[in-house]
Amino acid sequence: MHHYKLAPTALPQLPKAPTGIEGLDEITEGGLPLGRPTLVCGSAGCGKTLLGIEFLVRGILDYDEPGVLMTFEETANELTANVASLGFDLQAMQADKKLRVDHVHIERSEIEETGEYDLEGLFIRLGYAIDSIGAKRVMLDTIEALFAGFPNEAVLRSEIRRLFRWLKDKGVTTVITAERGEGTLTRQGLEEYVSDCVILLDNRVIDQITTRRLRIVKYRGSTHGTNEYPYLITEDGFSVLPVTSLKLEHTVSDTIISSGVPSLDEMFARRGWYQGSSILITGTAGTAKTTLAASFALETCRRGERCLFFAFEESPAQLIRNMRTVGLDLQPCVDQGLLLIEASRPTLNGLERHLVTVHKLIKEFRPQAVVIDPISNLISVGSISEVRSMLTRLIDFLKVSNVTALFTALVSGRDGRMELTEEGISSLVDTWLSVRDLEGIGERNRGLSIFKARGMAHSNQVREFLVTDQGIQLLDVVIGPLGIITGASRLTQRIQEQAHLTAQQQEADRKDRELERKRRVLEATIANLRTEFESVEEELRRVHSEEQSRQQASDKARDSAAENLNNRLLGASQRPA
Repeated sequence: MHHYKLAPTALPQLPKAPTGIEGLDEITEGGLPLGRPTLVCGSAGCGKTLLGIEFLVRGILDYDEPGVLMTFEETANELTANVASLGFDLQAMQADKKLRVDHVHIERSEIEETGEYDLEGLFIRLGYAIDSIGAKRVMLDTIEALFAGFPNEAVLRSEIRRLFRWLKDKGVTTVITAERGEGTLTRQGLEEYVSDCVILLDNRVIDQITTRRLRIVKYRGSTHGTNEYPYLITEDGFSVLPVTSLKLEHTVSDTIISSGVPSLDEMFARRGWYQGSSILITGTAGTAKTTLAASFALETCRRGERCLFFAFEESPAQLIRNMRTVGLDLQPCVDQGLLLIEASRPTLNGLERHLVTVHKLIKEFRPQAVVIDPISNLISVGSISEVRSMLTRLIDFLKVSNVTALFTALVSGRDGRMELTEEGISSLVDTWLSVRDLEGIGERNRGLSIFKARGMAHSNQVREFLVTDQGIQLLDVVIGPLGIITGASRLTQRIQEQAHLTAQQQEADRKDRELERKRRVLEATIANLRTEFESVEEELRRVHSEEQSRQQASDKARDSAAENLNNRLLGASQRPA
């Protein structure tokens, strides 16, 4: 039995020519098929010609591969002027023998008169252009102009096949542009079958906002991204939104950074959140979300790190003025070049343009932290699913770059959590803070709680906080009989507690005085007993002394009588008989 299955690394991979276009190489997993034709099709104004020209220009600038641009519609001068706004100097490349631009004019009436049409002349011109500069890349713009008005479809098909086969035999990597047909990718409906790679560009308008999408329809011999990917044509050229980060393979950091509010840091087990993580602050209007975001931005700048602040509701001057009133002076950070405030209405651009703007500024400014305030405004320029897709890419891109991201979002007052779950953003972030109104009797107070913090224990309390002229201050939790007490009730509770403490102190003082009185009475009683005891003791001593005196007198009298008796007896014995 034969085993034909080889190890994954045993078979050679399809050689590819990198395009140098941001994002496109990631989607195609390396670039376009090397030495084979690629068809780029789409409707008018979707950027087919630009993609092809950038493929040639990037090949010259980045990979030192000369290129040939053969156009059947625009002249060389027109093309050169059109792409000059993107910073591409085609004339200089032609002067350096790195690029050949050849405009081929095809007259339809001549074809109709003679009835004969073949591509021999084109092959000769194209072959000469390729050989003269040693071209590795070729672009034909557009194939419709080449076969316009050709009546015989059978001959047309054979000529198209012959063109593609000739390009393969020359070994050049070719981009051929084609107009989109009715119900087919191209007008002839054939080019996509003989091409090795087909890229479809789509330019659509949804709710008055233009959105461009790119899709790899097929890629022989290679796997590729199959989704529709947003792309942009900016002053830097053609760029597909990067999708490299969607594999969730980024590295993570164990470094803890401060939120800018010390009392908020204490609510996390590790006194802050992880660097490179994503933080979401949600709340109703007026719950100091922007102030919390500005505190984080200011703390980032205090560490000497750069912060990029996207403001969708306030101008930079208004943001700086408002934050100064709460003790957060952002102006020095701006002056030092540590803080960049980018302010614009979300409706200025589509979602893709916002995402590319973020990418571009992050590459230029290289911040350690990014703040977007608020992301909920993006709903005005896209559906919830589109915003979720855009934010998924944004969050992943920031994580790959190890940039700490803080987002704020406005939610409805009734059921903010439900609305946000629909928006689908809360599941994307690592840390979710909620700020909300705690309504008391005749007043509204602000409360902050942590819904989640991945990889870290955190407080489960709702902490009341104040926005003071020294920034945000979280207050200690006061528990009453009915739960957490805020605002004026907190003051009432404090007065009651103070009165209770005063009463307790007074009761303790009264007991101390009572004890003192009892001690004095007891000491007086002890003194009286001691005096009485001393009197009894003295009386006993007196009686005992008198008894001793009597005993001594008695003994003395007895001794005296005995002595007298002895003397009488002695005197009688000495008398003569």
